[in-house]
Parts: sequence; structure tokens; C-alpha cells
Amino acid sequence: MMSTIIPFGPQHPVLPEPLHLKITLKDEIVTEAIPMLGYVHRGLETLVSLKDMDQMVQVVERVCGICSCIHAHTYCMCVEGLLGIEVPQRAEFLRIIWSELHRMHSHLLWLGLLADAFGMESLFMHCWRIRERVMDVMEATAGNRVIISVNKVGGVRRDLSADQIRWIRQVIDELEAELDKIKPVLTNDYTVKKRTVGVGVLTKEQAYELGAVGPTLRGSGVAQDVRMTGYGAYKYVDFEPVVETDGDSWARTMVRFRELYQAIDIVRQLINKLPDGEISVKVKAAKPEGEIVCRSEQPRGELMYYVKGNGSKFLERVRIRTPTFANVPPLLAMLPGIEMADVPVVALSIDPCISCTER
Repeated sequence: MMSTIIPFGPQHPVLPEPLHLKITLKDEIVTEAIPMLGYVHRGLETLVSLKDMDQMVQVVERVCGICSCIHAHTYCMCVEGLLGIEVPQRAEFLRIIWSELHRMHSHLLWLGLLADAFGMESLFMHCWRIRERVMDVMEATAGNRVIISVNKVGGVRRDLSADQIRWIRQVIDELEAELDKIKPVLTNDYTVKKRTVGVGVLTKEQAYELGAVGPTLRGSGVAQDVRMTGYGAYKYVDFEPVVETDGDSWARTMVRFRELYQAIDIVRQLINKLPDGEISVKVKAAKPEGEIVCRSEQPRGELMYYVKGNGSKFLERVRIRTPTFANVPPLLAMLPGIEMADVPVVALSIDPCISCTER
């Protein structure tokens, strides 16, 4: 049977960012997919030669708007590690509270996009309506809805007042109730299951060998989550990695949906345990020297920063490995054997962030 090569992307209705796959078909069945990237490369890492270590916080926040707080947090952990700075405990708690709020709005954004890919416009609007509540909290507590710029080397720039803490408690209770309302649609709806169950399967062995991370990895039955290493304030909260075992698009969806409840629980625990004290330490005329690697858990999976200091206020090297970069090889393993009509949903199931990947 003759093969046909069809381009998927870089512009496609289900893709929020440009990802190009060259897909080979036999009849309607995918036999091979080859990725092509490079459409949004900005050279952010090279700015390290022009921006000092404090200005680079604002640069790394712009690697990805959806998880900007976690990028800045991971970068600050690196610089603080080189300088031997111990961040105040209250700042550690605040950093994780805002990080988990980012996880909530990222997963809700993705759920809305998935619903839109199915043509379920009402569910799409419900997910984004719930997400607005999270964005309201970030705007009220940090002054912005997406890139909140709360992290700095040595701690955080903003604190939470007692009134804001009471309001956040109320909002996350409402969020939990809203999630309960859409849960039956995601777990029982015929269309959702028809498009996701058994589609785009990644086995546990494939996920491990291909280096999958985040919900893509945990959806294949591997209980690995960088937050379990206890960085920041995660060492003060009780939680377990959310794991599904089927390895298909539905399993990856369920991991993200259950992680929304998990993020709410983590924020609730941190607010209840939030210690008093300073939110930052003074860092004056610091000149970091040496090399360091720090990891964190983004909504899409493991984020890794490599930072090298040369004894001046300008760092010599900042290198970032983002979760989508790690999840592209697993995506290519999911596609062979599925129908062309399922490619958009399977591609979306890894929650690709091309801005992160290309920087």
C-alpha cells in the first residue's frame, strides 16, 4: 500500500503553539512521525551575557508564561545554592503556594484546550471559567495574572496578608466544588472515553526508557515526581504522586485532573502551616562562582536548570531543560498505529509547551 506524508502543524486549531509533525500514513493509520521545531526560538539563554544575575530572574520568567513562577523559583534556587544563601521559611512556603496556583491554572487551561479539541465547547468554557478564579488570586496577591514576578534571589517580593489568606481558603474551597461538577463529564462521558481510552498508549517500559516526565510519565504507571525530593516547602506537606497505569490519553487526562485536587490540598496545607517571619534576606554585591544543577516539578513535568557562575555579577552560563523537550520522544512512540483523526488529541495529551522547549 502506498504511503502518504501529511504535515501536522505548525499551525493547527488544537495547538496553542507551533509544533510541526511530518506524519507518514498507510491508509488512515500513522506509521511514523518526525518532529520539526525551531519556530519560536528567542535565544533567552544567551541573554545571560547581557543581564546580571538579578535581571535574569525576569528573563527566565518569560521562558513560559504558564509556569513562570516555577522557572523563576528554580533559577533562584540555583543562584542561592551558589551563594550559600538560606531562604527564610516563610518565603519557601509562599513560593510553593504560588507554584501550586500556577499548576492549577496550567492544568485547567489544558483541560479546556482538550475539551475544545473534542468540540465540547461548554466544557471548554467551564474549565476556563474555573481557571479565572485562580488568575484572580494571582492578580490580587502578586499584581499580575500570569507572570507574577514574586521570586527574587534571597526570597520573595510579596507577602500574604491575613485577609488574603482567608480569601484564598474560600476560593480553593469553591474551586474544589467546581471541579466536582465537571468530574462526571471527564470520567464518564462517552465522547471523552471514545477519543481517549486506549488511544496513544505509552507503556511503562517505553515511558521509562524514552525519558518521559510529569503526567506523561505518571500516566504510564511510574510514580516519579520531583516534588517528592522535598525541595522548598514541599518537605512540610503530605502528598503522594498521582499515578494512572493505562498509559493512554485518558490516563494522562486523569493524572492532570487528580493533580488539581492535589494542588488544592497542598495549598491548603501550606496556608495552615504558614510560619511568621521575614520573606527575604538581603543579597548585596553577590558574585556567584561554581556550577550547580537544580530540579523542580512543573505542571508538565521535571524542569532542570544548570547555572555556572564566574565570580562576577554576570553568570557565565544558564541552561534549561524543559519537560516538553523530554516528552517529545514519548509522543513519537504514541503515534504509530493510531488513526490520523486521533493525532490532535494524542499530541495534546502531553500538554506540549513549545515556548519552553525552544526558549
